[in-house]
Parts: sequence; structure tokens; C-alpha cells
Amino acid sequence: MTIVDSAEELGRRDRKKLETRAALEHAALTLVAERGLAAVTVEDIAEAVDVSSRTFFNYFPSKEDALIGSGQASAAELCRRLEAVPAQAPVLEALRLMARAEAERVQEQRERWLLRLKVFEQNPSLLPRLVASGSETERAVMAAVARRAGVAPCTSGYPELATAAAMAAFRVAMLRWSAANGRTSLAGLVDEAFDQLAAGLPNP
Repeated sequence: MTIVDSAEELGRRDRKKLETRAALEHAALTLVAERGLAAVTVEDIAEAVDVSSRTFFNYFPSKEDALIGSGQASAAELCRRLEAVPAQAPVLEALRLMARAEAERVQEQRERWLLRLKVFEQNPSLLPRLVASGSETERAVMAAVARRAGVAPCTSGYPELATAAAMAAFRVAMLRWSAANGRTSLAGLVDEAFDQLAAGLPNP
């Protein structure tokens, strides 16, 4: 086997793994949306994809992890977006552009994200796990905001507040988008949320 053949084989293997992971996520979301969290087992999810339970556990430690999935941007990806914004841009504007790029990425996977949000809304017990999964990302973004603002974390409180406000604005936009069943532009809703923050949240 040549080096090229080996590379192609590795590429096919990686694609197959990504396809299996995506199929397991989709099956988990679909089944839980139909039956409820308690009525769905790992075995049910694996069977829907025609793989073994052992294969499921090669990808996810639990059914809850499959529901959260890999759809969220990584901390490194968000920080790269933030750092790509010119240094002269205000911090809040840089955070808005970071969030807007993520909104556009989510919009490209509209059906999967609407299904995921529906499952979260129907199963509030998943929310603490979702928040926990995002805490590492929030800390990384906060550190990037601190560097951008030229202040040390846990001193002025600015990086923490700016990051928390940005994350909250994105979550509110996602909830509004879900409530409208994806009929509105998520990026537009993100812009609206950040406009309200920039205006100091005046009374409506």
C-alpha cells in the first residue's frame, strides 16, 4: 500500500467516524424528542444506527452527552474568532462579531439545532449538564477578553461581566430563534441582543 493509499484510507476512516458520531447524535435527539429522556436507553440509540452499545460508548460516555453532542463551537475556535477582530474594535463589538459568526454556523445546521433546543426545553434536567459543558469555553473566552482589554482576570470584573453578558445575549437569541421555529435569522437576533446591551438595556 502506498503512502497515498494509506492517507486515503485514513481519510475514509475519519469520515466514517464523523458520520457515525453524527448519526448517533441525531438518533439520540430524535428518540428523546419522541419518547422523553427517561424512556430512551443507550441500547435504543445504538439500535437506531445499527451499531452496538459498545460502539456508542466509543463516542459518548452517556446518552446525555450524545444529546449535547459536538455541535457547539470549541473554546479555541471562539477565541480565534475573537482575536481575529481588529484590536481597535471595542470589546463588546468584538464579542458581537464572534457570536454572530457562531450564529451563522448554527443556522447552517438549522434542523439539528432546532431539534436539540426542543429536547433541552422538554427535559430541563439536561440544562445543568449543558451549562457545565460550556463553562470551560466561557473561561477561555473570558481570558481572551481580558487580554484584549489589557486587564487581569478577577481584578476589575470587566472581562467576567463582558463575557457573561455576551454569552447571555447569545442564549437569549437562541431561545427566541427556537420559539420562532427558526423562521427568523439567528444572526439578526444576536445583533438585536447586542444592540440592547450596547444601549445599556433601556426600558422597552
